[in-house]
Amino acid sequence: MKSLFSDRFIIQLLYVLIAIFPPLMTDSALSADEVVILGIAGDSTVCNFPEDAALRGWGQMIGEYFQPGSVKVANLAKSGRSTSTFRSVGLWDQLLAAKPNYILIQFGHNDSHGPDRHGLDRPESTDPATSYSENLRRYVEESRKAGAIPILVTPMVRRTFGRDGKLKDVLQVYADAMIAVGKETDAPVIDLHASSKKLVEGLGPKESAKMANKDGDRTHFNAKGARKMAELVIEGLPQANADLAKLLCKP
Repeated sequence: MKSLFSDRFIIQLLYVLIAIFPPLMTDSALSADEVVILGIAGDSTVCNFPEDAALRGWGQMIGEYFQPGSVKVANLAKSGRSTSTFRSVGLWDQLLAAKPNYILIQFGHNDSHGPDRHGLDRPESTDPATSYSENLRRYVEESRKAGAIPILVTPMVRRTFGRDGKLKDVLQVYADAMIAVGKETDAPVIDLHASSKKLVEGLGPKESAKMANKDGDRTHFNAKGARKMAELVIEGLPQANADLAKLLCKP
């Protein structure tokens, strides 16, 4: 008994189905017109500040570097937070609830706080070799379980110089710990610590102070400083994740 449909008819039908239902016929994770959600976890060097404030974080600036309409930034970074307290106050759960495609994770400044005046450990303090690294591993694992790609960002240097004119670098141990976790978990790392150290050492005490939000602040940034940190993050993005880097504005 002959088939009711010719081979040519079947092939033409398949072409029609592929044209009508392309998402079902391809393996692409995101359609061409889908907006990517970029989540950010971090501290005051990263977070958003009111327009009338002198303070700025690099997460507040980073959206400017992507093609218009391609990326939505969910910046939940918060002043005073560490790898420990960002989770404990519920910010991590809020960030995952935003269903980000990528998550930039930068901590270290508050993790490095020593004991208080009574000699007691602060809730934000972590040890780079133990609790800090363990917290980062959890962030990486939970990002992936939520369907997001984690990108670790090492903490930028504090702009503190000694009398000898040399930079005092107390955050290198945290940057090294983060890099180690990245290698261990196969998570990409943007080494903002290294790039900011090169920048700050090149500028020196006087010029690097111009990035501060106020005189004497060696940690936080004004708009100029935050934008420079954002640029350094963006410079490291192509190596960290080529797909996200494709959405950057063309030079």
